[in-house]
Amino acid sequence: MRVRVAFVAAIASAALTAVASAGCGTGGYTSEGSQGSGKVLFQQACGSCHTLADAGTAGVVGPNLDDAFAQAREAGMTSDTFTQVVASQIKFPITEPSTGAPGMPDVDTTLPQCDDVEEGAFCVDDQEQAIADVAAYVGAVAGTGAAAEAPTDGKSIFTSTCASCHTLADAGTSGTVGPNLDDAMPSKELAVDRVTNGQGAMPSFKGSLDPAQIDAVAEYVSSVAGK
Repeated sequence: MRVRVAFVAAIASAALTAVASAGCGTGGYTSEGSQGSGKVLFQQACGSCHTLADAGTAGVVGPNLDDAFAQAREAGMTSDTFTQVVASQIKFPITEPSTGAPGMPDVDTTLPQCDDVEEGAFCVDDQEQAIADVAAYVGAVAGTGAAAEAPTDGKSIFTSTCASCHTLADAGTSGTVGPNLDDAMPSKELAVDRVTNGQGAMPSFKGSLDPAQIDAVAEYVSSVAGK
């Protein structure tokens, strides 16, 4: 999902309760989600914008989802409540926050139906089910402290951190937020600089990726882009 969810850094318990109990903006109660499928979808569509320890993602465009939910979880809010909040945010995102922070694209961009995209592009067969899967997964793991082993190979780092923003044929990604890397064909030196320091809409990843990971993803991108 080129997801840039408009969650605040810490979601207040009262706000979570209000959204869940009132069904405000949720489009109905979300259930029957598959956490396994949701994890895969999250890594493909959301990880390049969000940090979520269990998914092994380190995106920094949007809020850190572990930080966003940890306080409410400690206060006794349930995973089911979080699932409803996540589903609501995916279905009805704030695309232009009043704070000026990056907004979250609409659901047809984050989880496009396969009938609506070109062959080979990221898509889902059943959008409602995909929303339920992602929501169930994030609701179950965000803020729990569970952490996946950090990826060390360049391709895995790219798919978990960069995929939803960039197109790169070798990685099977079709993001359009940032440049098409097959067209740009950046050198390793340029890739290291951009990942480390960011530029324009691209944030710096030096706080979420260590030097070895940055070197690995830069080496991967520069070796496969345009090939």
